[in-house]
Amino acid sequence: MTEPLLCDISVPGRQALRFPQPDVPLAKLPAGLTRQDLPLPELSEVDVVRHFTRLSQMNYCIDVGMYPLGSCTMKYNPKINEETARLPGFAHTHPLQPIETVQGNLLLMYELQEYLREIGGFAAMTLQPAAGAQGELTGILIMRAYHEDRKDTRRIKMLIPDSAHGTNPATSAMSGLRVVQLPSDSRGNCDLEALKAECDDTLAGIMITNPNTLGLFDEHIEEVIRLVHEAGGLVYGDGANLNALLGIVRPGDLGIDVMHYNLHKTFSTPHGGGGPGSGPVGVAAHLVDFLPGPLVGIVEEGDDDLPPLYGFVMPRKSIGRVKSFNGQFGMMVRTYTYVRMHGPDGLRKIAEYAVLNANYLLAKMRHAYHLPYQRICMHEFVAEGCWADAPEIHALDVAKRMMDYGLHPPTNYFPLIVHEALMIEPTETESKQTLDDFVEVMLKIAEEAHTSPELLKTAPHNTPVGRLDEVKAAKDLVLCCGVGAPGEA
Repeated sequence: MTEPLLCDISVPGRQALRFPQPDVPLAKLPAGLTRQDLPLPELSEVDVVRHFTRLSQMNYCIDVGMYPLGSCTMKYNPKINEETARLPGFAHTHPLQPIETVQGNLLLMYELQEYLREIGGFAAMTLQPAAGAQGELTGILIMRAYHEDRKDTRRIKMLIPDSAHGTNPATSAMSGLRVVQLPSDSRGNCDLEALKAECDDTLAGIMITNPNTLGLFDEHIEEVIRLVHEAGGLVYGDGANLNALLGIVRPGDLGIDVMHYNLHKTFSTPHGGGGPGSGPVGVAAHLVDFLPGPLVGIVEEGDDDLPPLYGFVMPRKSIGRVKSFNGQFGMMVRTYTYVRMHGPDGLRKIAEYAVLNANYLLAKMRHAYHLPYQRICMHEFVAEGCWADAPEIHALDVAKRMMDYGLHPPTNYFPLIVHEALMIEPTETESKQTLDDFVEVMLKIAEEAHTSPELLKTAPHNTPVGRLDEVKAAKDLVLCCGVGAPGEA
């Protein structure tokens, strides 16, 4: 049943609160600032509480069930992270306070820079970028500044494999670079012959996602990096899939020059619904001077009696500031808590279980869903949501039918190089029981696609709102209460 709008349950004369009589003289507002009629809903307090409580119970969230959203790493967010982020010394400070009054905050940021630097194998870090996409832009601007500082201005070409993340081409174009797409080979790696053909003196670099959006570790990653470096280019590593590598592979050790991290993915700070995000960037030694600033550093060394004084330092050839103040501090506190609680061994286990969970699902589903690449996957895998003997069924129908079983759908139609893609990432936080329940539903839907295709074509059936016209919703926005029927796009 669709939840009624507040205006539908309004009753004249009801009210949830009463304002006290003013104890100051009333002033007359200027003409034009008031109106005679303000048709707000009239409701009691219990009406309002029940309305919004019912709405909240219709929402799907990570505290209710699994999000198998490939590329998103929608892992469970430990509640201890929230406790620490809400400690008064963190939550009630302001970035404009004197540095002497926020030494605990600055110490946390400094140590987090060092932890992330060590995890990725880089020389230095910036915590400023507010999200992964801004981290990408920051990294490419650093690469561009490096070439310009060397008077190497002919380097205007950025290579992007077709298995990279979708924001990479936009990031490169926004930075004034020419985008050249590289195809994948038959095993889902970056095609080496296509790469070699583009390695000339106009090459600024490559943006490579590893593991890529197919959920595969590039078998030629060291050769890819070598070829780009020999041509004078730099290698940007998209760190969105770092969850598969923690404690196992350090991208900097492979030769990656610059990489962003997604704190709101790998390090369990909540995301979805528009934020918040955090996209710190790590760089190799030859790019340290170009980092955005200011960075947190030690501005006065301590001694036996006094601890060091933390403050802000500006890299010598900095590209400047990319975020107001110092980044998303609450996300840093959550990440710091997560890293400290797990330690090196715990972080490695995160990656091991993420990869194990994904391969468990793949092994259980591979007989019912076509896999475009017959390889062991990393933290996620891509299956096709279609069958030759059920031609009317598409990935969207599979996703909508999953909602009838109480499951959140996986990522649909990404990556674009897989036909009718279903991109599935269970993360390390899901139990074997949850994974088995997921597999049971997915196998049931595959069976229904052949025996009862109309069930999928008309799904979902038992959700508060049925299948919406998503194209119409995007083109014909309804932003006002009371316009259109409930649930109408």
